[in-house]
Amino acid sequence: MDLLTGNMLYPLVKALHIITAIILIGTGLGSAFFKYRVDRIGDLSAIVFASKTVVLVDWLFTTPAVVLQAVSGVLLIYWGGHSLTQAWLQAGISTYLLAGLFWLPAVYFQIRMRDLASHAAESQCQLSSQYQYFSKIWLWLGVFGFGAAILTVLFMVAKPF
Repeated sequence: MDLLTGNMLYPLVKALHIITAIILIGTGLGSAFFKYRVDRIGDLSAIVFASKTVVLVDWLFTTPAVVLQAVSGVLLIYWGGHSLTQAWLQAGISTYLLAGLFWLPAVYFQIRMRDLASHAAESQCQLSSQYQYFSKIWLWLGVFGFGAAILTVLFMVAKPF
C-alpha cells in the first residue's frame, strides 16, 4: 500500500469526508431546529435540557467532524492531484472557513445561553432578556453558517468553475 499516493486509502478517506459533511449538516440543522422549537415553547426545564444538549452535540459530533473534514479534505486534495489554484476548490475552502467563522461565535452564544438558562432554573426565575438577545444572534449566525456549509458542499460536488 502506498500511503503517499493514498491508492488504497483514497476511497475510505473520501467516504469519511462525505460522512463528516453529512454529520455537520445534519447535526447543525437538527440542533438548530430542536433549540429553536424549545425556545419558542418557553418551558424553562426544556430550554435548559435543549441548551445543554446542543452544546454537548457540538462537542461530541460537530467538533470531531470539523477536524476530520479538514484532515480528509487535505488528503483528498493531495491524493487526488488537485491544485489549490482551482477555482471550485478555492470557493469550497473559502465557504468552509466562512461557515467556521459563523460557527465559532455561535458556539460561544450556545454556551452562554446554556449557562443563563441553568442559572434561571437554579434561581427559579425567568430567562433574562440577554438570553433572548443571544438567541436571536445565535439564530442568524446559524442561518449564515448553514448557508455557507451548503455552498461548500455544492462547490465540492458540482465543481462549477
